[in-house]
Amino acid sequence: MSDMRLIVAGAGGRMGRALTRAIAESKGAVLAGALEAPGSELLGKDAGVLAGLPANGIKLSADLWAMSKDADGILDFTVPAATIANVAIAAERGIVHVIGTTGLSGSDNAVIKSVTNRAVVVQSGNMSLGVNLLAAVVKRVAKALDQSFDIEIVETHHRMKVDAPSGTALMLGQAAASGRGVTLDDHSERGRDGITGARRPGNIGFASLRGGTVAGDHSVSFLGPFERLTLSHQAEDRMLFAHGALKASLWAHGKQPGHYSMADVLGLSDI
Repeated sequence: MSDMRLIVAGAGGRMGRALTRAIAESKGAVLAGALEAPGSELLGKDAGVLAGLPANGIKLSADLWAMSKDADGILDFTVPAATIANVAIAAERGIVHVIGTTGLSGSDNAVIKSVTNRAVVVQSGNMSLGVNLLAAVVKRVAKALDQSFDIEIVETHHRMKVDAPSGTALMLGQAAASGRGVTLDDHSERGRDGITGARRPGNIGFASLRGGTVAGDHSVSFLGPFERLTLSHQAEDRMLFAHGALKASLWAHGKQPGHYSMADVLGLSDI
């Protein structure tokens, strides 16, 4: 099979540059396009140079329709509005859409899922192997422990992150809720401040820390009578997310239309 031709969305950003490097470092994929927001001062710049690589001749452009003509997939770690704009074009072109964008609303996710009867979408709040294994373990532990064990999720990210809780924290919360057989929307506790009253049994708590250059730290604690269990993951470099997204795109190439997750990619969907 020939190399998969990939577009990097948000190619001028930190994750976009990491994705460009990951493609350059890996076999089986080549960079086919570099997408950037209309009006960006980076339009026309060489994607390779921006990523700290030799010039590759791929210039940043805002025209996804044109660059997707000869592409097989798009790696999308941008912002909700941009991702939703990209969804329709990717589906129309019939290319794989790997979505790592966080902060998506319920209506945003409904739009994404609406195209999966005719398009291949791989979506995850976190593309790392370790985090997805952590989510599988969290689900198992939540199922094994009853509501006498409170669940608290703490996440730390760099000062520039704009959404909270992180997509990864929410993914871990979904795993815990699934293990308990409840919905996260009905059992989520966030933003404690002032006189909040006692903790409600069965709720899943979230706390978000922001500062420095932290790529992403997450912990899930199960706090029971006289004992507690904490499961955690530390991301040391965002390249791990880039390589995970690339793995997802290669896995999805040639798959039947549908909405997939990293659990599917890693063979963890039955856990």
